This record gives sequence, C-alpha cells and structure tokens, in this order.
Amino acid sequence: MSEKELKRQPRSPSVKTTQILRILGIETSCDETAAAVTENGGKPLSSVVASQIDFHAQYGGVFPEMASRQHILTIYSVIEQALKQAHLSLQEIDAIAVTRGPGLPGSLLVGLNVAKGLALASGKPVIGIHHIEGHIYSAWVETDTATSSLQFPILALIVSGGHTSLILINAHLSYRLLGQTLDDAAGEAFDKVARLLNLSYPGGPSIEKAAQGGNPKAFEFPRAVQKDAWNFSFSGLKTAVLYQIRKLENKHISLPVADLAASFQQAVVDVLVGKTLNAAQTFQAKSVLVAGGVSANKALREQFLIRSTLPVIFPPLDLCTDNALMVACAGYYRYLKGQRDGLDMDAMPTWQLASFT
Repeated sequence: MSEKELKRQPRSPSVKTTQILRILGIETSCDETAAAVTENGGKPLSSVVASQIDFHAQYGGVFPEMASRQHILTIYSVIEQALKQAHLSLQEIDAIAVTRGPGLPGSLLVGLNVAKGLALASGKPVIGIHHIEGHIYSAWVETDTATSSLQFPILALIVSGGHTSLILINAHLSYRLLGQTLDDAAGEAFDKVARLLNLSYPGGPSIEKAAQGGNPKAFEFPRAVQKDAWNFSFSGLKTAVLYQIRKLENKHISLPVADLAASFQQAVVDVLVGKTLNAAQTFQAKSVLVAGGVSANKALREQFLIRSTLPVIFPPLDLCTDNALMVACAGYYRYLKGQRDGLDMDAMPTWQLASFT
C-alpha cells in the first residue's frame, strides 16, 4: 500500500464566523516542548517541536525530572520561534491554548505556568486543553493531502505511549469514553517489549523496523478481544513475550528478534483494530479516527484500511506524536464555545476525559 493511501486526511469543517481567530497552542505534557499558531481552527501558521528523545533514550523511557528541566530550558525559544514563523506578535494572538492534563506533573506545570504568564502580560485569554482532545483535533488540522472529511458520529481510537482510549464523538466537543487501558498503554507495551528484545527507545519505531523481516505468525501471542468490552489490556501480552524469550534462552536458542517483534506487533494490531471496528459497528459510527503516536505504525494503518468498511482517518505522521497544532486547533473550538480559564487554573495530571465536557 502506498504512503499516499496511508495519509488520507479530513478537510477542516466549516465554522460560521467572519472573524479571523488566531490561537497560540502550547504543549508540554510529556517530553516534547511544542508551540504552534493556527488560524480559524485548522489552518497552520507555524509549528515548532523540540523533542527530548535523545535525552531519554539512555534510560529506555521518559525520565520525568529531566523532561521538566528540558521544558524550562527550551519553552521560551520554542514559543518565540512559533510566533516568528507565523509573522505575528503575541498581541496579535486572540487566545492561548495550553495542555492542562493528563501528563507528567512537572512537565504540565512548565507549559501551564508559561501560558498563564503570557496571558497575564498580554491580557489574552488562556484555555486549558485535555491532551486526548488535542489528539482528536489533530485530524482537523488542514493538510495539502486532504481527500475526505470526518462525519459524526465518529469512533476514535487514541493510541500512544500513555493512552489507549476508545471514544465516541457525537459532535464537536461532545465525547463518550467507551473504554481505555486497564494497565499498559499500547505505546508503553511497545517500549517494554523493545527493551526485552534489546531494541532502542522509543520502542514503537524500533519494533516496527525489526518486524519488517519477521513472520507475524511465528508465535501465537494472546489477544484480549471481547466484542462488547471496550477496555484494553496489554500486560498479559507483554508477559507472554517475556516468557517466550525466557523459554528460548533456557534452550540456548538465539532470539529470533524479527519473528518475535512481528508476532507481538500483529497481536497489538489485531486487538486495536478488532475492538475499534466492533465498537464502530455497535455504536453506528459513520467514520473512524485513529490518532496518537502509535497511529503512525504502518501495519496498524494498513489493517484498518483493509478491514474497515467505514472511512478511516489518520493524522499525517508529523501530527501523530505530541505537537501544539492539535492543542491550538482544540483551543479554537473551545474558544468558540466560550471557554475562558482563570489564572488559578492548575495542572491535572490524571484528568479523565469522562469528566470533561
């Protein structure tokens, strides 16, 4: 399947407003320091992301204290670059949208406090954004390859290092959380299995690369798929990979890394695709949205496009991982709804989408 087919994107829906609204988005929920400016929701005017992957690779995962320190070191220059790219001053921005949660407490506080400081200095309103809602709105960021549009109700799978959630979206800003991970998120399972296979961090791209030369049917790993149960669990799958590795090592057999990676990846893909499409059918969705860092996985994208009878929309690869365009886009719809948050707004590291309206 061609890369072009894998990049099918929605057009940004029309919103009845004659006013030009420019939103500055700030994202620091984990290990990316990001800022971006959008115009009238989906039109990107700028996007800057400072990744910390190299800093955390030595630990095999995100080191929270280091992440917050790096945010402090880079956030002002990232915001300055985003405004410069957009050819705008802070006074020409209509509102500041910032990720409030969920995420790492220290990381969230850096972005949130900077956003509140900018709001106080400029007199612009500040809007707290739910991180998962940001991933949802990554699909409304305009791209040159837009070929189709999302239709409500939408069944959304948000799948990343920290989140695996199934969400029914009936209209803009109207969500019903159907299910989420009970233990490891899918991306977290990728990271842990990558460590077991001595592959580099982050685990998703490493396992995807290793799996290219492997047999996805070499090992029959468990798939926790129950048609009417919408929660996810990947701890059993991770443990099954660990036991298989120990079994091979006890027999002094060289690890078939490619086969193990391919079989693990296929098990994850089967669970994600199976549950999502079952939910889409059960709740009579008209389209499917797959977003978050793991949505960049090519095998996952291919299986969705092969197995789904509904339109399946993926953000472009550079919007799958954490970014500020998605925060700014969500902020636009929150701004139109009238949301304005006070300067006493605090971070919410464990914020549940179910309590978010």
